Amino acid sequence: MTEKILEESMSAEAINNGAADEQVILPFSYAEDEHYYIESVEPLKKKPLYSFVKRAFDIVCSFFGLLFLGIPMLFVALAIKLTSKGPVFYSQERLGLNGKKFMLVKFRTMRQDAEKAGAQWSQGDSDKRITKVGAILRKTRIDELPQLWLCLTGTLSLIGPRPEREIFYKEFEKHVHGFSERLKVKPGLTGWAQVNGGYDLRPEEKVVYDVEYIKNRSILMEIKILFKTVAVILNHDGAK
Repeated sequence: MTEKILEESMSAEAINNGAADEQVILPFSYAEDEHYYIESVEPLKKKPLYSFVKRAFDIVCSFFGLLFLGIPMLFVALAIKLTSKGPVFYSQERLGLNGKKFMLVKFRTMRQDAEKAGAQWSQGDSDKRITKVGAILRKTRIDELPQLWLCLTGTLSLIGPRPEREIFYKEFEKHVHGFSERLKVKPGLTGWAQVNGGYDLRPEEKVVYDVEYIKNRSILMEIKILFKTVAVILNHDGAK
């Protein structure tokens, strides 16, 4: 019983404890009395066959992805280095399954001083901090490729709620109560919310898609998200 209580409280503790007192810059705002309440997905139904197939798919795809895309990724790294100041990769602490912290690594798409004023929620294509090469990487989702290593090791899955920063979880929970429900499954490179609006969605909209995914996750739904992700990449629609 004690173990269950501890497990259920992990996400809340990850949000409420240890977050830096940092200014948060958002492209939207909430009224003081504006509140949204997200339904709980407990108890989370166990799906052994689905979990096995999903993990096997993650391992196979991420392994061959890294194998065949290794050389193209070197050219991407070179393009970043030659066109803007700063490191090739961008690493940032995010919250994963049950609020466990991990370092997310992507190809850098913004200028080096992108957050000198504080933690800033991305504004998508209109974000002026994005470099010219970064804009191309974001539209094609190439900036996400380094995360294949995290999929191979099991920190991420190919499909799941996109991992977010602790400071944003803390900020959103002030008005979107239950935003941390999305921490109850492993985060992913792409997800149901990403293919249905991505950064165009406000937190209270995004988490609804994430909870829908968590409640209805299945092999068929994973395939549907994969096809929709390909469509997003090809159409450059919402791929931010």
